[in-house]
Amino acid sequence: MTASIERKKCFHHPGREAVARCPECVRFYCRECVTEHEGRVLCATCIAAVSEKRERRPSPFGAVARMLQVFLSILLLWGLFYMLGEGLLTLPSSFHEGTLWQTDVWEGR
Repeated sequence: MTASIERKKCFHHPGREAVARCPECVRFYCRECVTEHEGRVLCATCIAAVSEKRERRPSPFGAVARMLQVFLSILLLWGLFYMLGEGLLTLPSSFHEGTLWQTDVWEGR
């Protein structure tokens, strides 16, 4: 036979009467030891466990999002290198022939 909640004491505070029973761990607690969380009254230990489970659960779109990030990063790098190549092609041919390096400015005169 189970005793009513009126005769139960708090799991953490034996001198206080219990006001609620945690549905996760099935222990009795006083008002200070329980909190409403997502429509249920839970103890602090069970709230932490539920939050930890929720944080560990991988998102179903996590792998797809990572693959999309890698693809966009490669596309961005390709675009930057392409623009750099286009910029180098617009330089005058005298720059490419090395005549710029033979001027007095580069020789320190």
